Amino acid sequence: MADGAATYCLVMTATDDEAEAARLAEGLVAGRLAACVQTLPMRSVYRWRGAVERADEYLLLIKTRRDRYPEVERWIRRHHHYEVPDITWLPIAGGLAEYLGWIDEGTGPPG
Repeated sequence: MADGAATYCLVMTATDDEAEAARLAEGLVAGRLAACVQTLPMRSVYRWRGAVERADEYLLLIKTRRDRYPEVERWIRRHHHYEVPDITWLPIAGGLAEYLGWIDEGTGPPG
């Protein structure tokens, strides 16, 4: 399927702990909630409780199906140490049909 607008999404979250980033990534893929999770180091500047904060963090780019998003969000909230984890998603408007099919395989039932 070359047009994935309603079917696939990229979920993003971040953590300040490299080991947690690895655990989150592995747990999402092992649980078939994501086909792939990429982690990238980054520097964040944000407002929290009235103050401007800075942190070295790890961005997780989570490739999944749109219908799996509620489960992905619940799973991240249960396993993330932030009081309010950054969890956002963007629709994947399209892509290589074979890659999108691979997302289906990675997030569907084992088999």
